[in-house]
Amino acid sequence: MTRRLFRLLAALGLAASLSGFALPAYAAKRVALVVGNNDYRNVPKLLKAVNDARTMGDTLKQLGFSVMVAENQSRQQFSETLLAFDRAIEPGDTAFFFYAGHGFEIAGQNYLLPTDVPAAIEGQEELVRDASILADRIVERLQNKKARTSILVFDACRNNPFERSGTRAVAGGGGLAPMTQLPEGVFSVFSAGPRQTALDRLSNDDTNPNSVFTRTFAKELLQPGENLVQVAQRTRRLVSEMADTVKHRQVPVYFDQMVDDVFLSGLAKDTATAAARPADPPPQKLAALPPVSVPRVPKEETTNAPIASFSRHNGGWSVVFSFADPTIGISWRMAGNGDFRETGFIDTLDPRTRKRMPNPSIELPPDAVAGTIEVRYVDQSGDIQGPFPIRFDPEAALIRDQRKILDMTATSWLSFRQFNGLLVYYSHLVSYRCAIREVRIGIDTAVPDKVLKLPACDLRDPSAITAGMLLYEKLPPATQFMSVELTYRDGSVSEVKSFRTANRSNN
Repeated sequence: MTRRLFRLLAALGLAASLSGFALPAYAAKRVALVVGNNDYRNVPKLLKAVNDARTMGDTLKQLGFSVMVAENQSRQQFSETLLAFDRAIEPGDTAFFFYAGHGFEIAGQNYLLPTDVPAAIEGQEELVRDASILADRIVERLQNKKARTSILVFDACRNNPFERSGTRAVAGGGGLAPMTQLPEGVFSVFSAGPRQTALDRLSNDDTNPNSVFTRTFAKELLQPGENLVQVAQRTRRLVSEMADTVKHRQVPVYFDQMVDDVFLSGLAKDTATAAARPADPPPQKLAALPPVSVPRVPKEETTNAPIASFSRHNGGWSVVFSFADPTIGISWRMAGNGDFRETGFIDTLDPRTRKRMPNPSIELPPDAVAGTIEVRYVDQSGDIQGPFPIRFDPEAALIRDQRKILDMTATSWLSFRQFNGLLVYYSHLVSYRCAIREVRIGIDTAVPDKVLKLPACDLRDPSAITAGMLLYEKLPPATQFMSVELTYRDGSVSEVKSFRTANRSNN
Protein backbone atom coordinates (compact mmCIF):
# COMPACT_ATOMS: atom_id res chain seq x y z
CA MET A 1 0.00 0.00 0.00
CA THR A 2 2.73 2.49 0.96
CA ARG A 3 4.69 1.74 -2.21
CA ARG A 4 1.56 2.32 -4.33
CA LEU A 5 0.89 5.59 -2.50
CA PHE A 6 4.45 6.78 -3.01
CA ARG A 7 4.27 6.01 -6.74
CA LEU A 8 1.02 7.97 -6.95
CA LEU A 9 2.53 10.94 -5.12
CA ALA A 10 5.53 10.86 -7.42
CA ALA A 11 3.29 10.75 -10.49
CA LEU A 12 1.38 13.82 -9.26
CA GLY A 13 4.60 15.72 -8.69
CA LEU A 14 3.99 15.83 -4.95
CA ALA A 15 7.06 13.79 -4.06
CA ALA A 16 9.13 16.95 -4.41
CA SER A 17 7.50 18.25 -1.23
CA LEU A 18 9.30 15.49 0.65
CA SER A 19 12.74 16.71 -0.38
CA GLY A 20 13.13 18.74 2.77
CA PHE A 21 13.32 15.62 4.87
CA ALA A 22 16.74 14.16 5.57
CA LEU A 23 17.42 10.95 3.70
CA PRO A 24 20.02 8.52 4.98
CA ALA A 25 23.44 8.35 3.34
CA TYR A 26 22.76 4.95 1.82
CA ALA A 27 19.97 6.40 -0.36
CA ALA A 28 22.43 7.03 -3.18
CA LYS A 29 23.20 5.45 -6.51
CA ARG A 30 25.71 2.86 -7.66
CA VAL A 31 28.22 3.83 -10.33
CA ALA A 32 30.88 1.61 -11.92
CA LEU A 33 33.75 1.91 -14.36
CA VAL A 34 35.25 -1.26 -15.84
CA VAL A 35 38.37 -1.10 -17.98
CA GLY A 36 39.90 -3.90 -20.05
CA ASN A 37 43.14 -3.50 -22.01
CA ASN A 38 44.24 -6.20 -24.48
CA ASP A 39 45.79 -4.50 -27.50
CA TYR A 40 49.11 -3.22 -26.19
CA ARG A 41 51.36 -1.76 -28.86
CA ASN A 42 54.81 -1.97 -27.26
CA VAL A 43 54.46 -4.67 -24.59
CA PRO A 44 52.90 -8.16 -24.88
CA LYS A 45 49.23 -8.23 -25.80
CA LEU A 46 46.67 -9.92 -23.56
CA LEU A 47 43.83 -12.23 -24.52
CA LYS A 48 41.10 -11.95 -21.91
CA ALA A 49 41.23 -8.52 -20.28
CA VAL A 50 38.50 -7.05 -22.50
CA ASN A 51 36.30 -10.12 -21.94
CA ASP A 52 36.87 -9.74 -18.20
CA ALA A 53 35.76 -6.10 -18.30
CA ARG A 54 32.64 -6.99 -20.28
CA THR A 55 31.75 -9.80 -17.89
CA MET A 56 32.20 -7.53 -14.88
CA GLY A 57 30.12 -4.85 -16.59
CA ASP A 58 27.24 -7.28 -17.12
CA THR A 59 27.55 -8.51 -13.53
CA LEU A 60 27.48 -5.03 -12.05
CA LYS A 61 24.46 -4.06 -14.14
CA GLN A 62 22.60 -6.98 -12.55
CA LEU A 63 23.54 -5.50 -9.16
CA GLY A 64 21.97 -2.14 -9.94
CA PHE A 65 25.07 -0.24 -11.07
CA SER A 66 25.18 2.33 -13.83
CA VAL A 67 28.16 0.92 -15.70
CA MET A 68 30.73 2.55 -17.98
CA VAL A 69 32.76 0.01 -19.98
CA ALA A 70 36.06 1.16 -21.51
CA GLU A 71 38.25 -1.03 -23.74
CA ASN A 72 41.83 -0.75 -24.99
CA GLN A 73 42.47 2.66 -23.51
CA SER A 74 45.44 4.81 -24.50
CA ARG A 75 46.84 7.15 -21.87
CA GLN A 76 44.71 10.08 -23.03
CA GLN A 77 41.58 7.94 -23.39
CA PHE A 78 42.14 6.47 -19.93
CA SER A 79 42.39 9.98 -18.45
CA GLU A 80 39.23 11.13 -20.24
CA THR A 81 37.37 8.02 -19.08
CA LEU A 82 38.37 8.68 -15.47
CA LEU A 83 37.13 12.27 -15.79
CA ALA A 84 33.76 10.97 -17.02
CA PHE A 85 33.70 8.57 -14.06
CA ASP A 86 34.42 11.50 -11.71
CA ARG A 87 31.49 13.45 -13.12
CA ALA A 88 29.12 10.51 -12.60
CA ILE A 89 29.89 10.19 -8.86
CA GLU A 90 28.06 12.25 -6.25
CA PRO A 91 28.52 12.39 -2.46
CA GLY A 92 27.18 9.25 -0.80
CA ASP A 93 27.40 7.05 -3.91
CA THR A 94 28.88 3.58 -4.11
CA ALA A 95 31.69 3.61 -6.69
CA PHE A 96 33.10 0.43 -8.23
CA PHE A 97 36.30 0.44 -10.30
CA PHE A 98 37.47 -2.71 -12.10
CA TYR A 99 40.66 -2.98 -14.14
CA ALA A 100 41.92 -5.90 -16.22
CA GLY A 101 45.17 -5.48 -18.09
CA HIS A 102 48.87 -5.00 -17.42
CA GLY A 103 49.79 -3.55 -14.05
CA PHE A 104 53.22 -2.66 -12.76
CA GLU A 105 54.67 -1.87 -9.35
CA ILE A 106 57.51 0.62 -8.96
CA ALA A 107 58.91 1.40 -5.50
CA GLY A 108 55.73 0.21 -3.77
CA GLN A 109 53.32 2.15 -6.00
CA ASN A 110 50.95 0.54 -8.49
CA TYR A 111 50.57 1.72 -12.07
CA LEU A 112 47.88 0.66 -14.53
CA LEU A 113 49.34 0.48 -18.02
CA PRO A 114 47.44 2.02 -20.97
CA THR A 115 47.76 0.41 -24.37
CA ASP A 116 50.33 2.96 -25.63
CA VAL A 117 52.76 2.56 -22.72
CA PRO A 118 56.29 2.63 -24.21
CA ALA A 119 58.68 -0.30 -24.10
CA ALA A 120 61.02 0.75 -21.30
CA ILE A 121 64.34 -0.67 -20.14
CA GLU A 122 66.37 -0.43 -16.95
CA GLY A 123 66.68 3.14 -15.73
CA GLN A 124 63.51 4.31 -17.51
CA GLU A 125 61.12 3.91 -14.56
CA GLU A 126 60.04 7.55 -14.88
CA LEU A 127 58.99 6.88 -18.45
CA VAL A 128 56.62 4.19 -17.21
CA ARG A 129 55.32 6.40 -14.41
CA ASP A 130 54.58 9.30 -16.71
CA ALA A 131 52.84 7.12 -19.28
CA SER A 132 50.63 5.19 -16.81
CA ILE A 133 47.78 5.66 -14.34
CA LEU A 134 48.67 5.68 -10.64
CA ALA A 135 46.24 3.40 -8.78
CA ASP A 136 46.47 5.43 -5.56
CA ARG A 137 45.32 8.47 -7.50
CA ILE A 138 42.06 6.70 -8.37
CA VAL A 139 41.45 6.15 -4.66
CA GLU A 140 42.11 9.86 -4.02
CA ARG A 141 39.69 10.88 -6.74
CA LEU A 142 36.90 8.74 -5.28
CA GLN A 143 37.60 10.23 -1.86
CA ASN A 144 37.48 13.75 -3.30
CA LYS A 145 34.07 12.96 -4.81
CA LYS A 146 32.95 11.84 -1.32
CA ALA A 147 31.85 8.38 -2.42
CA ARG A 148 30.49 6.62 0.65
CA THR A 149 31.78 3.22 -0.49
CA SER A 150 34.65 2.72 -2.94
CA ILE A 151 35.40 -0.76 -4.30
CA LEU A 152 38.50 -1.31 -6.44
CA VAL A 153 39.25 -4.63 -8.13
CA PHE A 154 42.49 -5.29 -10.02
CA ASP A 155 42.91 -8.34 -12.25
CA ALA A 156 46.37 -7.14 -13.25
CA CYS A 157 48.82 -9.41 -11.45
CA ARG A 158 50.73 -10.66 -14.49
CA ASN A 159 54.35 -11.12 -15.49
CA ASN A 160 56.67 -8.17 -15.95
CA PRO A 161 55.55 -6.77 -19.35
CA PHE A 162 58.90 -5.02 -19.88
CA GLU A 163 61.05 -8.15 -19.83
CA ARG A 164 62.95 -8.61 -23.09
CA SER A 165 65.61 -11.09 -24.08
CA GLY A 166 69.04 -9.46 -24.07
CA THR A 167 67.98 -6.35 -22.11
CA ARG A 168 67.71 -5.39 -18.46
CA ALA A 169 64.08 -4.88 -17.49
CA VAL A 170 62.65 -1.88 -15.71
CA ALA A 171 63.15 -2.22 -11.97
CA GLY A 172 59.74 -3.13 -10.63
CA GLY A 173 57.25 -5.93 -10.37
CA GLY A 174 54.90 -7.45 -12.90
CA GLY A 175 52.27 -7.85 -10.22
CA LEU A 176 50.92 -5.16 -7.92
CA ALA A 177 52.01 -4.07 -4.46
CA PRO A 178 49.67 -4.41 -1.44
CA MET A 179 47.48 -1.36 -0.82
CA THR A 180 47.56 -1.43 2.98
CA GLN A 181 47.13 2.28 3.72
CA LEU A 182 43.61 2.78 2.40
CA PRO A 183 41.27 5.46 3.74
CA GLU A 184 38.03 4.60 5.48
CA GLY A 185 35.26 3.36 3.21
CA VAL A 186 37.56 1.72 0.65
CA PHE A 187 37.69 -1.99 -0.22
CA SER A 188 40.24 -3.33 -2.72
CA VAL A 189 40.72 -6.80 -4.20
CA PHE A 190 43.72 -8.15 -6.12
CA SER A 191 43.57 -11.23 -8.33
CA ALA A 192 46.80 -12.60 -6.80
CA GLY A 193 49.05 -12.02 -3.83
CA PRO A 194 52.48 -10.37 -3.76
CA ARG A 195 55.03 -12.01 -6.05
CA GLN A 196 52.27 -14.14 -7.57
CA THR A 197 50.94 -14.12 -11.12
CA ALA A 198 47.30 -14.52 -12.05
CA LEU A 199 46.21 -17.29 -14.40
CA ASP A 200 44.31 -16.48 -17.58
CA ARG A 201 43.43 -20.14 -17.98
CA LEU A 202 43.96 -23.46 -16.23
CA SER A 203 45.20 -25.36 -19.31
CA ASN A 204 45.14 -25.31 -23.09
CA ASP A 205 41.79 -27.08 -22.89
CA ASP A 206 40.29 -24.31 -20.74
CA THR A 207 37.92 -22.49 -23.12
CA ASN A 208 36.40 -20.12 -20.56
CA PRO A 209 36.55 -16.58 -22.02
CA ASN A 210 37.51 -15.08 -18.65
CA SER A 211 40.53 -15.25 -16.40
CA VAL A 212 40.44 -17.65 -13.46
CA PHE A 213 39.93 -14.77 -11.03
CA THR A 214 37.26 -12.82 -12.90
CA ARG A 215 35.14 -15.85 -13.77
CA THR A 216 35.04 -16.68 -10.04
CA PHE A 217 34.70 -13.19 -8.60
CA ALA A 218 31.86 -12.21 -10.94
CA LYS A 219 29.90 -15.31 -9.98
CA GLU A 220 30.46 -14.76 -6.25
CA LEU A 221 29.31 -11.13 -6.47
CA LEU A 222 25.86 -12.36 -7.51
CA GLN A 223 25.46 -14.67 -4.51
CA PRO A 224 22.65 -13.19 -2.37
CA GLY A 225 23.28 -12.47 1.28
CA GLU A 226 27.10 -12.31 1.02
CA ASN A 227 28.91 -9.17 2.12
CA LEU A 228 32.06 -7.95 0.39
CA VAL A 229 34.39 -9.70 2.81
CA GLN A 230 32.59 -13.00 2.33
CA VAL A 231 32.68 -12.57 -1.46
CA ALA A 232 36.43 -11.90 -1.34
CA GLN A 233 37.10 -14.81 1.00
CA ARG A 234 35.12 -17.30 -1.11
CA THR A 235 36.81 -16.03 -4.27
CA ARG A 236 40.22 -16.42 -2.67
CA ARG A 237 39.52 -19.99 -1.61
CA LEU A 238 38.03 -21.07 -4.94
CA VAL A 239 40.73 -19.43 -7.07
CA SER A 240 43.46 -20.87 -4.86
CA GLU A 241 41.96 -24.35 -5.14
CA MET A 242 41.69 -24.10 -8.95
CA ALA A 243 45.29 -22.86 -9.23
CA ASP A 244 46.47 -25.75 -7.05
CA THR A 245 45.07 -28.22 -9.57
CA VAL A 246 47.71 -27.03 -12.07
CA LYS A 247 50.49 -26.67 -9.47
CA HIS A 248 50.30 -22.88 -9.52
CA ARG A 249 50.13 -20.57 -6.50
CA GLN A 250 47.54 -17.84 -6.83
CA VAL A 251 45.83 -16.51 -3.69
CA PRO A 252 43.76 -13.36 -4.26
CA VAL A 253 44.08 -10.77 -1.51
CA TYR A 254 41.80 -8.01 -0.27
CA PHE A 255 42.22 -4.94 1.89
CA ASP A 256 39.23 -3.86 3.92
CA GLN A 257 38.70 -0.37 5.34
CA MET A 258 34.91 -0.58 5.43
CA VAL A 259 33.10 0.58 8.56
CA ASP A 260 29.90 -1.37 7.85
CA ASP A 261 29.15 -4.61 6.09
CA VAL A 262 28.30 -3.96 2.44
CA PHE A 263 25.90 -6.29 0.62
CA LEU A 264 25.73 -5.83 -3.13
CA SER A 265 23.35 -8.71 -3.88
CA GLY A 266 20.46 -9.12 -1.47
CA LEU A 267 20.15 -8.83 2.26
CA ALA A 268 22.09 -10.66 4.93
CA LYS A 269 21.09 -14.32 5.14
CA ASP A 270 19.56 -14.03 8.59
CA THR A 271 17.41 -11.01 7.67
CA ALA A 272 14.32 -13.05 6.85
CA THR A 273 14.47 -14.78 10.21
CA ALA A 274 15.13 -11.53 12.04
CA ALA A 275 12.26 -9.76 10.30
CA ALA A 276 9.83 -12.42 11.56
CA ARG A 277 10.53 -11.39 15.18
CA PRO A 278 8.77 -8.09 16.02
CA ALA A 279 11.32 -7.18 18.70
CA ASP A 280 14.29 -7.40 16.33
CA PRO A 281 15.90 -4.34 14.71
CA PRO A 282 15.20 -3.38 11.09
CA PRO A 283 16.87 -5.61 8.49
CA GLN A 284 20.31 -4.61 7.30
CA LYS A 285 20.10 -2.24 4.34
CA LEU A 286 21.91 -2.56 1.06
CA ALA A 287 24.78 -0.25 0.33
CA ALA A 288 23.78 2.64 -1.92
CA LEU A 289 20.24 1.47 -2.60
CA PRO A 290 17.36 3.85 -1.90
CA PRO A 291 14.79 2.91 0.78
CA VAL A 292 11.49 1.61 -0.56
CA SER A 293 9.25 3.18 2.10
CA VAL A 294 7.82 6.72 2.02
CA PRO A 295 10.28 9.16 3.64
CA ARG A 296 9.17 10.30 7.08
CA VAL A 297 10.04 13.31 9.18
CA PRO A 298 12.92 12.14 11.37
CA LYS A 299 11.94 12.04 15.02
CA GLU A 300 14.09 12.42 18.10
CA GLU A 301 15.52 8.94 18.55
CA THR A 302 17.76 7.68 21.34
CA THR A 303 17.95 4.05 20.27
CA ASN A 304 21.39 3.10 19.00
CA ALA A 305 22.50 -0.42 18.26
CA PRO A 306 25.59 -1.31 20.29
CA ILE A 307 28.84 -2.52 18.82
CA ALA A 308 31.00 -5.22 20.38
CA SER A 309 34.69 -6.05 20.52
CA PHE A 310 35.95 -9.57 21.22
CA SER A 311 39.24 -10.61 22.79
CA ARG A 312 40.50 -14.10 23.54
CA HIS A 313 42.41 -14.96 26.72
CA ASN A 314 43.38 -18.13 28.53
CA GLY A 315 40.05 -18.35 30.32
CA GLY A 316 37.83 -17.79 27.29
CA TRP A 317 36.34 -14.71 25.63
CA SER A 318 35.82 -11.16 26.84
CA VAL A 319 33.11 -9.25 25.00
CA VAL A 320 32.86 -5.49 25.52
CA PHE A 321 29.76 -3.60 24.39
CA SER A 322 29.80 0.06 23.42
CA PHE A 323 26.67 2.22 23.40
CA ALA A 324 26.19 5.68 21.93
CA ASP A 325 23.34 6.43 24.34
CA PRO A 326 23.63 6.71 28.13
CA THR A 327 22.54 3.45 29.75
CA ILE A 328 21.48 2.52 33.26
CA GLY A 329 21.34 -1.23 32.73
CA ILE A 330 22.54 -3.89 30.27
CA SER A 331 21.34 -7.46 29.77
CA TRP A 332 22.16 -10.19 27.28
CA ARG A 333 21.63 -13.78 26.21
CA MET A 334 22.63 -16.08 23.41
CA ALA A 335 19.81 -15.94 20.86
CA GLY A 336 16.90 -18.18 21.77
CA ASN A 337 18.69 -19.53 24.82
CA GLY A 338 16.97 -18.75 28.11
CA ASP A 339 16.28 -15.47 29.85
CA PHE A 340 18.26 -12.25 29.59
CA ARG A 341 21.01 -11.88 32.20
CA GLU A 342 22.07 -8.59 33.74
CA THR A 343 25.73 -7.62 33.40
CA GLY A 344 25.77 -5.87 36.80
CA PHE A 345 27.55 -2.62 37.61
CA ILE A 346 31.07 -1.30 38.09
CA ASP A 347 32.23 1.10 40.82
CA THR A 348 32.20 4.14 38.56
CA LEU A 349 29.62 6.90 38.19
CA ASP A 350 28.48 7.74 34.68
CA PRO A 351 28.58 11.56 34.44
CA ARG A 352 25.75 11.47 31.90
CA THR A 353 23.30 9.63 34.14
CA ARG A 354 24.82 10.37 37.60
CA LYS A 355 24.31 6.69 38.39
CA ARG A 356 26.59 3.68 38.65
CA MET A 357 27.81 2.62 35.26
CA PRO A 358 26.54 -0.73 33.98
CA ASN A 359 29.24 -3.31 33.40
CA PRO A 360 29.78 -3.18 29.60
CA SER A 361 31.50 -6.57 29.37
CA ILE A 362 30.58 -10.24 29.56
CA GLU A 363 32.60 -13.45 29.52
CA LEU A 364 32.11 -16.45 27.25
CA PRO A 365 33.73 -19.88 27.73
CA PRO A 366 36.72 -20.85 25.58
CA ASP A 367 34.62 -23.44 23.73
CA ALA A 368 31.78 -21.02 22.92
CA VAL A 369 30.35 -21.81 19.50
CA ALA A 370 29.29 -19.39 16.80
CA GLY A 371 25.94 -17.76 17.35
CA THR A 372 24.11 -14.50 17.91
CA ILE A 373 24.34 -12.51 21.14
CA GLU A 374 21.19 -10.52 21.88
CA VAL A 375 21.78 -7.34 23.88
CA ARG A 376 19.29 -5.01 25.55
CA TYR A 377 19.85 -1.83 27.49
CA VAL A 378 17.79 0.48 29.68
CA ASP A 379 17.91 4.12 28.61
CA GLN A 380 17.77 7.19 30.87
CA SER A 381 13.98 7.18 30.76
CA GLY A 382 13.84 3.63 32.10
CA ASP A 383 12.70 2.13 28.78
CA ILE A 384 14.19 -1.11 27.50
CA GLN A 385 15.77 -0.78 24.06
CA GLY A 386 16.46 -3.85 21.94
CA PRO A 387 17.23 -6.65 21.77
CA PHE A 388 20.01 -5.99 19.25
CA PRO A 389 21.67 -8.98 17.54
CA ILE A 390 25.49 -9.17 17.53
CA ARG A 391 27.04 -11.97 15.52
CA PHE A 392 29.72 -13.99 17.30
CA ASP A 393 32.07 -16.01 15.10
CA PRO A 394 34.89 -17.36 17.30
CA GLU A 395 37.36 -18.00 14.49
CA ALA A 396 36.81 -14.66 12.78
CA ALA A 397 36.89 -12.81 16.10
CA LEU A 398 40.13 -14.54 17.12
CA ILE A 399 41.84 -13.72 13.83
CA ARG A 400 40.67 -10.10 13.98
CA ASP A 401 41.83 -9.71 17.61
CA GLN A 402 45.24 -11.27 17.01
CA ARG A 403 45.73 -9.25 13.84
CA LYS A 404 45.08 -6.08 15.81
CA ILE A 405 47.63 -7.11 18.45
CA LEU A 406 50.24 -7.92 15.81
CA ASP A 407 49.75 -4.53 14.16
CA MET A 408 50.11 -2.75 17.51
CA THR A 409 53.20 -4.70 18.58
CA ALA A 410 55.15 -4.83 15.33
CA THR A 411 58.39 -3.87 17.10
CA SER A 412 58.18 -7.13 19.09
CA TRP A 413 57.88 -9.57 16.20
CA LEU A 414 61.54 -10.56 16.52
CA SER A 415 64.13 -10.36 19.29
CA PHE A 416 67.81 -11.33 19.35
CA ARG A 417 69.98 -13.00 21.97
CA GLN A 418 73.57 -14.13 22.29
CA PHE A 419 73.66 -17.70 23.59
CA ASN A 420 76.24 -20.04 22.07
CA GLY A 421 75.99 -17.82 19.02
CA LEU A 422 73.43 -15.35 17.67
CA LEU A 423 69.79 -16.43 18.04
CA VAL A 424 66.62 -14.84 16.71
CA TYR A 425 63.42 -15.50 18.70
CA TYR A 426 59.98 -15.31 17.08
CA SER A 427 57.88 -16.49 20.04
CA HIS A 428 55.71 -13.36 19.70
CA LEU A 429 54.62 -14.48 16.25
CA VAL A 430 53.96 -17.98 17.53
CA SER A 431 51.71 -16.57 20.27
CA TYR A 432 49.49 -14.88 17.67
CA ARG A 433 49.91 -17.40 14.87
CA CYS A 434 46.17 -17.89 14.30
CA ALA A 435 46.06 -14.55 12.49
CA ILE A 436 49.02 -15.42 10.24
CA ARG A 437 48.96 -17.35 6.99
CA GLU A 438 52.67 -17.03 6.22
CA VAL A 439 55.83 -15.42 7.65
CA ARG A 440 58.66 -14.50 5.31
CA ILE A 441 62.06 -13.35 6.59
CA GLY A 442 65.20 -12.01 4.99
CA ILE A 443 68.68 -12.16 6.52
CA ASP A 444 70.74 -9.06 5.70
CA THR A 445 68.32 -8.25 2.89
CA ALA A 446 65.31 -5.94 2.72
CA VAL A 447 63.46 -8.53 0.62
CA PRO A 448 62.03 -11.35 2.77
CA ASP A 449 62.89 -14.42 0.72
CA LYS A 450 62.58 -17.30 3.19
CA VAL A 451 59.43 -18.83 4.68
CA LEU A 452 59.44 -19.18 8.45
CA LYS A 453 57.41 -22.20 9.53
CA LEU A 454 54.99 -21.61 12.43
CA PRO A 455 53.08 -24.24 14.42
CA ALA A 456 49.48 -24.88 13.44
CA CYS A 457 46.75 -22.80 15.06
CA ASP A 458 44.74 -24.54 17.78
CA LEU A 459 41.42 -22.69 18.15
CA ARG A 460 40.82 -24.37 21.53
CA ASP A 461 43.97 -22.81 23.01
CA PRO A 462 45.23 -20.37 20.38
CA SER A 463 48.03 -18.68 22.34
CA ALA A 464 49.48 -21.84 23.88
CA ILE A 465 53.18 -22.49 23.45
CA THR A 466 53.78 -26.14 24.17
CA ALA A 467 56.88 -28.26 24.62
CA GLY A 468 58.61 -29.04 21.37
CA MET A 469 57.55 -25.86 19.55
CA LEU A 470 60.51 -24.23 17.84
CA LEU A 471 60.70 -20.59 18.89
CA TYR A 472 64.09 -19.50 17.60
CA GLU A 473 66.66 -19.99 14.86
CA LYS A 474 70.43 -19.69 14.86
CA LEU A 475 71.85 -16.93 12.69
CA PRO A 476 75.29 -16.40 11.13
CA PRO A 477 77.35 -14.43 13.69
CA ALA A 478 77.89 -11.52 11.31
CA THR A 479 74.16 -10.93 10.69
CA GLN A 480 73.38 -7.20 10.80
CA PHE A 481 69.61 -7.11 10.33
CA MET A 482 66.54 -9.12 9.38
CA SER A 483 63.41 -8.18 7.43
CA VAL A 484 59.96 -9.63 8.15
CA GLU A 485 56.73 -9.67 6.15
CA LEU A 486 53.48 -11.23 7.37
CA THR A 487 50.68 -12.51 5.17
CA TYR A 488 47.56 -12.50 7.31
CA ARG A 489 44.76 -15.04 7.18
CA ASP A 490 42.55 -12.65 5.22
CA GLY A 491 45.19 -12.49 2.48
CA SER A 492 46.41 -8.96 3.24
CA VAL A 493 50.12 -8.36 3.64
CA SER A 494 51.97 -6.30 6.24
CA GLU A 495 54.62 -3.73 5.56
CA VAL A 496 58.13 -5.15 5.54
CA LYS A 497 59.62 -4.54 9.00
CA SER A 498 63.36 -4.35 9.64
CA PHE A 499 65.06 -5.50 12.87
CA ARG A 500 68.72 -4.77 13.60
CA THR A 501 70.65 -7.36 15.56
CA ALA A 502 72.52 -4.58 17.40
CA ASN A 503 69.30 -4.03 19.40
CA ARG A 504 69.54 -7.51 20.86
CA SER A 505 68.39 -8.50 24.30
CA ASN A 506 70.90 -9.27 27.07
CA ASN A 507 68.58 -11.74 28.76
